[in-house]
Amino acid sequence: MPYSRKISDIKPLFTNVAQTSHYEVKFGGLSSELLFYLSQRGVDARFIYEDLGLLCSSTTLPTFSFASGEVYNHIGVQEKFAHSKIYAPINMEFYVDKKYKVIKFLEHWMEFMSSGSHNPIDGISGPINQGHDAYFVRMQYPSYYKSNFTTITKFERDYRRELNYNFIGLFPISVSSIPVSYSSSNVMTVSASFQYERYVCGKISSLPIYQNTDNNKQSSTPKQSSTVDSSKRLIPRSPGSIPSNGVELFPSDLTLYESLYGKRQ
Repeated sequence: MPYSRKISDIKPLFTNVAQTSHYEVKFGGLSSELLFYLSQRGVDARFIYEDLGLLCSSTTLPTFSFASGEVYNHIGVQEKFAHSKIYAPINMEFYVDKKYKVIKFLEHWMEFMSSGSHNPIDGISGPINQGHDAYFVRMQYPSYYKSNFTTITKFERDYRRELNYNFIGLFPISVSSIPVSYSSSNVMTVSASFQYERYVCGKISSLPIYQNTDNNKQSSTPKQSSTVDSSKRLIPRSPGSIPSNGVELFPSDLTLYESLYGKRQ
């Protein structure tokens, strides 16, 4: 049954909604072979790790869906089951700097993916010049061109809350055409679509794992490996006394005792 509510009761809810303009993109986990290939074309690692994400003017947070199948049982009832997890590509738009490092980064990252004929990393076959008639496309091994530490961090202007998306096996699949014109000048932008193997929502580095805050967990208590026999109780005692049964526990450890077994009756 609907009931009336005061504006003062509803106002805190709608004045604390998330904003779309506070986020950060960071590229990381690129292979040494790819970084060397890019550095030869004027795109240094410092630009990739420090400046490139700041030039990302817009992006999309990742989502996934389930592919389902239909099954009919012996009495003719139709049932549907999920059988595959499908990740949607993400799109990013970048401002182009005057040195065109953003375009070079995307262009030559994708070029590196198919550079097996003119950039033979295995060292077995000789390189073929890209301008030669006999040039052909040969894909590099996936571990050379995929990024495993690219992240999108969504936060608010008070910097108190954040949402992390960590991409595993990310790589570009297309770059949009870039229009140029003699008409009024505008800021040049370039858009790219990225595919990935999967993503993890929440922090996945070693510190959040230790603090038990990885994967958007709310607890800040570090994980503890339990070495206490569950058949024994922790018995508080005064210093110098010897318990008749159980494990010794000083009064200073009452907090741990109560967190494990509750307050003593």
